[in-house]
Amino acid sequence: MDLGTIIGLFAGIAVIIYGMFSGGDASSYIDVGSLIVTMGGGICATIMSFPLGDTIRAVKAFPLIFKKPQASALETIRILVELSQKARREGLLALESAQVDIEDDFLKKAMELVVDGIEAEIVKTTMQLDIDSMAVRHQGVQEYWKQMGSQFPSWGLIGTLLGLINMLKALDDPSAIGPAMALALLTTFYGSVLSNFICSPIATKLGNNSSEEIRMREMMMEGVLSIQSGENPRLMEHKLKTFLSPDQRTRYEAAAKGQDVQEGSAA
Repeated sequence: MDLGTIIGLFAGIAVIIYGMFSGGDASSYIDVGSLIVTMGGGICATIMSFPLGDTIRAVKAFPLIFKKPQASALETIRILVELSQKARREGLLALESAQVDIEDDFLKKAMELVVDGIEAEIVKTTMQLDIDSMAVRHQGVQEYWKQMGSQFPSWGLIGTLLGLINMLKALDDPSAIGPAMALALLTTFYGSVLSNFICSPIATKLGNNSSEEIRMREMMMEGVLSIQSGENPRLMEHKLKTFLSPDQRTRYEAAAKGQDVQEGSAA
């Protein structure tokens, strides 16, 4: 589970609840009709804006905001370096047996192309097309949530207008004006919360996850092409470390030194 998402979600809920209770009766903020108009209208308008398949993909992508990226950049570099060393010692065909231990499908398929003797340019083109296709799919999901985020405030305003119309009809009863006005404003409140606390963070989180996955795959592509060209493993490792942040690079080098110490002790 991604700790940042969990902390932000529960802290945000706590802030909203605090605001409700600090202003008086929390039940004043609950109205099923207003919620149906705002949420239902926003969802329906968004569904109309995209093919049904995009809606299904957007719903499936929602749980991903709570998950950490499966692939670790540090572990991926370690695997690529080991594959490079094996290829230098035993040749590219020896990598066929090593594919069993590769969990990432993108990397596994790329190594299959290398073992099959496919030209480097074709391998690069195939991997790049895979990355580009993934980026387009991810962009579509992000646009879906952004569109929904833009719909909720608009439907909140529509709900407010509906409430004001009903309020104007009851001007002959001054005691009903206050409650009717509060009810009309609820839809604006719901629209703002749904847009800024739900949809916008989801779109941003999915965008960040997508950028990280693209960066990982670009690193894998660089490593695979280096292995295929017979590049020195140390040089390849140095090249791949440029994809890491300063903190990641420090942790990777510390782990590498620890492994060297263990190997030296075993010898």
